[in-house]
Amino acid sequence: MRTVLNILNFVLGGFATTLGWLLATVVSIVLIVTLPLTRSCWEITKLSLIPWGNEAIHIDELEPERQNSLLNAGGTALNIIWFVLFGWWLCVMHIVAGIAQCITIIGIPVGVANFKIAAIALWPVGRRVVSVETARAAREANARRRFQ
Repeated sequence: MRTVLNILNFVLGGFATTLGWLLATVVSIVLIVTLPLTRSCWEITKLSLIPWGNEAIHIDELEPERQNSLLNAGGTALNIIWFVLFGWWLCVMHIVAGIAQCITIIGIPVGVANFKIAAIALWPVGRRVVSVETARAAREANARRRFQ
């Protein structure tokens, strides 16, 4: 089922959104100041191409033992730079693709996935794309750690 939905996403607009992310990745490489944003760009490019079966999770949830407040502050600064340069237009692109996909009945699940990626497009720094199973296991481990 995931494969069918990923193909449907690709056909109904996922190709265009992935090209937008690839463009943002290339621009972030060319502009030396934004080089730290490249990893986040590449991670979300993968999610834009294959949203079903993958999920974006914050690195603090994935590896809680490596939390660092200084790195989180730097990530926030990078997210602000990201929002100004790339985030807003990538978010709009995913919203437009999501609306276009939701107009067709068959594209509604894919459109909802684009709306989720639109929210991630605003603040992607510090997120990693992992399988849904890995994300679920990390969240369950964090919940057990927090409530024991």
